[in-house]
Amino acid sequence: MQIVANGLRLEVDDQGPVAGQPVLLVMGLGMQLTAWPQALVDLLVARGFRVIRFDNRDAGLSQGFDEAGTPNLAWAGLKYGLHLPLQPVYRIADMAADTLGVMDALGIAGAHVCGASMGGMIAQHLAAAHPQRVRSLVLMMTTTGARHLPQPSLRVRAALMSRPDGRRPEAVVAHLQRLLAVIGSPAYPPEPAAQQQRLQALVARAWRPGGTARQLLAVAADGDRSSWVGGICVPTAVIHGEADPLIPVAAGRDLAMRIRSAQADYVPGMGHDLPVALLPRFAETIARNAARASLSS
Repeated sequence: MQIVANGLRLEVDDQGPVAGQPVLLVMGLGMQLTAWPQALVDLLVARGFRVIRFDNRDAGLSQGFDEAGTPNLAWAGLKYGLHLPLQPVYRIADMAADTLGVMDALGIAGAHVCGASMGGMIAQHLAAAHPQRVRSLVLMMTTTGARHLPQPSLRVRAALMSRPDGRRPEAVVAHLQRLLAVIGSPAYPPEPAAQQQRLQALVARAWRPGGTARQLLAVAADGDRSSWVGGICVPTAVIHGEADPLIPVAAGRDLAMRIRSAQADYVPGMGHDLPVALLPRFAETIARNAARASLSS
């Protein structure tokens, strides 16, 4: 369904008992709400949670910013490397305001918030700026953005910046398969037919590379959050793959160290994705962290 949140039209999926404790799932760079597997939603709903997924601005079926044009990421990367200021179309803080707007539109006073990758950056902003609205926080495969942390290899960066061989859906699917082969979990390879079917459905729903580029510029412009994440005071869990090639596990360890309430789960063999075999582990961590919030309230 479409709602208006923070003045934007955002696509929202709302499942589970209306009276259940809300779990708000915030997805990462260029990804759609459907990137949160339905199986994970089902596991959380079975525990009595109300689970809300949504398409971030400029992704999926939510409102876009195509009129702003597509940024020159090579030029932006050069400026970033030289520590020059970047001028994104919007900022991660704006996306956190969108997330808060989703809660407002649905009448949710407080939620257990789980963010993955860029979604974890959005969640950091939300928990720091509006701690009264965040009951608990799960940060998956994300970072403070500190420059001293290990960065992805040139191979990973090249895969991230690559483009499909044309606009045909099958070319886009093949492109995404190549990307996931580079950043995915080496110990939990997907079943090929299931992955292809999932990616075909994703591309049929929406394919918005311009939006991904604008989101990436917002990530780069957000800079280093390490000076203030220590002020996050809600119960926090950090989940990070030990084999993550895009955001190396050192970033997760650094994040867990800086947030006083954080408990960490470093997963051997997990990369930068959400393997089916690990979904019960993720659901357990989200539920256990939510229970910590109930005990502290």
